[in-house]
Amino acid sequence: MDHARAAITNLFSGEPTSYTRFSIARQTDGDNSHVEMNLAADEEEGGEIGKPEHLHASMPPPRRNGKNLCLIIMAAVVLLLIGFLIGYLSYRGRMQRVNRCLDGSGNCEMTPTASYYSDDGMEEEVLGPRILYWPELRNMLSTKLATPCFETSMRQREGKNSVEAGKTEDEHTASYIHDQFTRFRLDDVWNDEHYVRLQDKGSSKNQVFIVENGQEELESPDAYVAYSKNGTVTGKPIYVNYGRQEDFQQIRNMGVSMNGAIIIFRAGKITLAEKVANAKKEGAVGALMFLDFSKNKKADSYVPFGHAHLGTGDPFTPGFPSFNHTQFPPVESSGLPHIPVQTISREAAARLFGKMDGDPCLLDWIGIMGCKVTVNKNMTVKLTVNNVMVDRKILNIFGVIKGFEEPDRYVVLGAQRDSWGPGAAKAGVGTAILLELARVISDMVKNDDYKPRRSIIFASWSGGEYGAVGATEWLEGYSTTLHAKAFTYINLDTAVLGSKDVKISASPLLYSLLETVMKRVKDPAKDSQNLYSRVGSDWIKRVVPLDMDNAAYPFLAYSGIPVVSFGFYDEGDEYSFLGTTEDTLANLKEKTDKLYLLMRTVTEVAGQVALRLTHDHELFLDFDRYSEELLSFQEQLLPFEPSVKALGLTLNWLYFARGDFQRAAHALRGDIANSDRENRIVRRALNDRMMKVEYDFLSPYLSPKDVPFRHIFFGKGSHTLKSLLENLKQLKANDSRVDLKEVKEQLALATWTIKGAANALVGDIWNTDNDI
Repeated sequence: MDHARAAITNLFSGEPTSYTRFSIARQTDGDNSHVEMNLAADEEEGGEIGKPEHLHASMPPPRRNGKNLCLIIMAAVVLLLIGFLIGYLSYRGRMQRVNRCLDGSGNCEMTPTASYYSDDGMEEEVLGPRILYWPELRNMLSTKLATPCFETSMRQREGKNSVEAGKTEDEHTASYIHDQFTRFRLDDVWNDEHYVRLQDKGSSKNQVFIVENGQEELESPDAYVAYSKNGTVTGKPIYVNYGRQEDFQQIRNMGVSMNGAIIIFRAGKITLAEKVANAKKEGAVGALMFLDFSKNKKADSYVPFGHAHLGTGDPFTPGFPSFNHTQFPPVESSGLPHIPVQTISREAAARLFGKMDGDPCLLDWIGIMGCKVTVNKNMTVKLTVNNVMVDRKILNIFGVIKGFEEPDRYVVLGAQRDSWGPGAAKAGVGTAILLELARVISDMVKNDDYKPRRSIIFASWSGGEYGAVGATEWLEGYSTTLHAKAFTYINLDTAVLGSKDVKISASPLLYSLLETVMKRVKDPAKDSQNLYSRVGSDWIKRVVPLDMDNAAYPFLAYSGIPVVSFGFYDEGDEYSFLGTTEDTLANLKEKTDKLYLLMRTVTEVAGQVALRLTHDHELFLDFDRYSEELLSFQEQLLPFEPSVKALGLTLNWLYFARGDFQRAAHALRGDIANSDRENRIVRRALNDRMMKVEYDFLSPYLSPKDVPFRHIFFGKGSHTLKSLLENLKQLKANDSRVDLKEVKEQLALATWTIKGAANALVGDIWNTDNDI
């Protein structure tokens, strides 16, 4: 370019009157493509501007004929082409160096530069703002994670007998987390207060008696079940395995009446609240639960805590946020059990089975050797519950790293803080991971020029032991806006309960992103392999449905926000101390000697998911997955077509709605492919359409106060696709208990919910398909 400039200058016999400086200026919207041109005019000390000083003023201008002028223009064009080629080759060389950086084959900073000529004629380089590409960002996260930080956080809970919601230890832990968020220099840190009604154990212990020719105390445990009904009940004991619906069906098949009985079941498979609800439905007057069989004999004498509310949040403000102005409306959740419930130890359960002489346990029901299903002799169980209701203030602690382009769109990472016991696994692991993610990502933003497009919120919840109370109350408080702003919730609770197996619960929208991440994160057991090698290509078939005790559940089923919950456990050999007073750091380390390494792996998975969702132009939400889920549902419906036709109905309209959704998803994918990624307005509109997919599967025909979990895939109630399938199975079996009116309503609601989701996915009303 120097030679070209000199040639042109000599050709026109004059000095250039100005030069141009190029600088790449960082734009506030993150776009580096803008080139600013500043023209600086040279100040001439003598003569007219632009006129050569060595020419005499009276010299006549040189005569040029048309031929000379054409030659001059052609020469200028040639020289300009030569200059362009030189500049292009230089630019291509710089881009190849950048590409080598992206491939990992070169060691460079990937920093864009601009060059210009200084006053002395020397070429200079101006460093532009550093751009962090995804591979470098991913590696930076992994490098910055520090194992000692996990240990420091975990030791904060040592020596604490409990961190019960709303009590002193919980407030101290909340203050510690608030201080840590502040020390990490998050953009904003704040508290969210809720006034909730909880149930605590009374001054008198709850008691369980065996009544047989007198009264013999079985156990008076320190642990209790929150939201149990108070009072004393007596009934014959009946053992019902895990307390699932199929387990109760087995008892019915044996011809045993459960009316007026005290049902006994072991922990696991489903939540305690679901077990109690099933028992109440069968006419039981009380319920007892013991820890499932374990290889760890130390746990035989321990009694777990729990809650019996079939729901999440404060059961005395259903559908309302528990702010101080709510003042506890005169309603209560329909999920309260209304029967006394208590937990007992495995030792107490073994003593109870030893007194029973009825039918022996089925082979697959044996949790304790020698267990019996029923009792034939004159023996009953007496249960007394003395719990008390208390009003408490709980705190949710938040910190945020604000996005540089769309601060009003955010991913939320959350962990439960409270626990009835020390809570090393229940709350300590998740809290430690939350703090480490806040520290590392904030450091990347403050010190390494990472500028996330969207915001990242870190949340520490209280009231988790009572059924995700803190998280649910926050969702209820901001229900009108969160679904339009929060595009993913990442749950960090109970992330390490073992080391052999991987447990994944997630929205289908996040399957593709999770798979991509697992292919890039090393397996802590085998450094030469990644996590994807462990879970296998068919891992989606083993995704575990979220239970209501998981804080991610209300985000998905109540607010329609995609969620993911990821962690390690040992299938068939669960961590025995979860939810007991012995959930200590020592016991957790005894369960796995790779505790901190496993925590680091979970942190890396959660961090990559959060960063990828806030880094890319396009949200990494795979809405096509729901087309596959709907197709799978349609295949399950096919065997029931004759039964439905016999009612004078058809499944075709439901099939058409599924097809509409598939076409709408295809159309959106086309819109994304054909859009201008650099157009922020268009990109935001497309991302908003993707964000609404999960929300649009919340049934719009139900009241969130009466039926809070409205999601047709993951919710609870007769509106769900699962409930429709169950009714169709009973209809095919000619079960007289089937409510035909309910079946017709279910078909209509399912059809129009799916059709509505398809219409919303299309975007503009004039593009919708109005065939239905």
